[in-house]
Amino acid sequence: MDIQLNFIEQGQGQPMVFLHGNGEDSSYFVQQIAHFSKSYRVIAIDTRGHGQSPRGEKPFAIKQFAKDLKDFLDAINITKAIILGFSDGGNIALEFALKYPERVEKLILNGANLFPSGVKPLYQWPIEVGYRIAKLFSNKSEKAKQNAEMLGLMVNEPHIDPSELARLTMPVLVVAGTKDMINESHTRLIYKSLPNAQLAFVEGDHFVANKNAEAFNKVVEDFLSR
Repeated sequence: MDIQLNFIEQGQGQPMVFLHGNGEDSSYFVQQIAHFSKSYRVIAIDTRGHGQSPRGEKPFAIKQFAKDLKDFLDAINITKAIILGFSDGGNIALEFALKYPERVEKLILNGANLFPSGVKPLYQWPIEVGYRIAKLFSNKSEKAKQNAEMLGLMVNEPHIDPSELARLTMPVLVVAGTKDMINESHTRLIYKSLPNAQLAFVEGDHFVANKNAEAFNKVVEDFLSR
């Protein structure tokens, strides 16, 4: 691995890995870390180029982040974990599970999408406009270059064929907000494409894990205890 990922670790027991969304860091899960570290060995990672993790030289892409996760888990000797990913973190978790299914005990996908059009146009259009503007200035400004890279993740990725999800036989929880930026039909498509999945909607927007933590944690808790 060309970089060392920054991470927060708390608690003991079965490993439970948290993957944050685009432009965020591990602190997004502060309420989940406090809650789940009572029962699990919780590890919340800063993705490459996010939080305190360096950018490195490798591609800034979902598949690379999934490879980074494998290298990270190898380095700390975790062979199998529960993985909870939010937004882009959910997309990373999906890519990871498809590539290394034997490494995933249970999978929790919160506000994930299989392709960019899974995001409601109301949210996707401003992202695309911002991306085009940032790309225009990326040769002149380091900040614009970073913005273009970050927004590019949501404009150009992910690209997962729903039929691929049939290969994932581990238990999966698909969870989204009732007013999520991901189309409800898209969340249901992910759920229906998985052979061993549960579906839950939590009151709130895309950021339910943070804004409605108690309800979100309960849904995850119920899934894990089954």
